[in-house]
Amino acid sequence: MRQSPAVTAADVLEILDRLDAARIEWWIEGEWGIDALLGEESRPHDDLDLAVLRGDVDRLADVFPEFRRVDREWWPARFVLRDSRGRQVDFHPIVLDEHGGARQELVDGLRVFRPADGMKGSGRIGGREVQCVTAELQLRFHDYPDPDDVDWDDMRVLCERLALTPPRAYARRPGRIDPKRAAARPRRRR
Repeated sequence: MRQSPAVTAADVLEILDRLDAARIEWWIEGEWGIDALLGEESRPHDDLDLAVLRGDVDRLADVFPEFRRVDREWWPARFVLRDSRGRQVDFHPIVLDEHGGARQELVDGLRVFRPADGMKGSGRIGGREVQCVTAELQLRFHDYPDPDDVDWDDMRVLCERLALTPPRAYARRPGRIDPKRAAARPRRRR
């Protein structure tokens, strides 16, 4: 299991500022996307998930010269960069259609479709308004048969806070943490 420091809100804002300066469009996804929708950092995160236009992927190495590419086996679904401090950014290359929907090609050649309205979320990280995928799209992304306790915590808080119904697999806490988790910790109690 990869041990890395948490990607903090300050790290997220630095990464977004650099992408903005390079005029690379982005959408926050994953756990930071959930925290953006909640408007607060709810727990440590070991990476940042961002959707970016597939045509911009070749420019990422120039925007982040101190990062190196890792996890090449996940291309074209993911383009993963990590720096010497262990901060990781998982870029998910997408292609937009004429209606604002997006396609992401997976490793097996299948494509995941993201509807245009799912790409129009907004939230806050470190006091900054950010563009992210919607809560409904987050629910769809997390609707798989074997979630772990970290996913369960994320979905329960998101659904409770936004009055949404969690996917069926989240009816009961799984009672396990997936070994792929490095910095994931239980959600702080409120």
